[in-house]
Amino acid sequence: MKLKKGDKVIVIAGKNRGVSGVIVRALPRENLVVVDGVNIVKKHRRATANNRSGQIIDKTLPIHASNVMLIDPKSGKPTRIKIVRKDGARQRVTVKSGSAL
Repeated sequence: MKLKKGDKVIVIAGKNRGVSGVIVRALPRENLVVVDGVNIVKKHRRATANNRSGQIIDKTLPIHASNVMLIDPKSGKPTRIKIVRKDGARQRVTVKSGSAL
């Protein structure tokens, strides 16, 4: 997976299409990412004996990595990423502008 925590992405598919945000957490084994402010669901929490009242919590769930695209730092538009080797080190480069990330 070429996406990392802290990348600015835009959602290209699903109910939150067109919404941009920052990756809060990446789950590479499942090919999922958690994007801040995207795929928010309401979770109902039951009141328990530990002096906690019942409440409704907004929770952010992960979405598939194929449904997001990285935002190009130069143009601000969605772009793909390619991996380039420079002196034996991996470097992520945007396809549209060629700028390194």
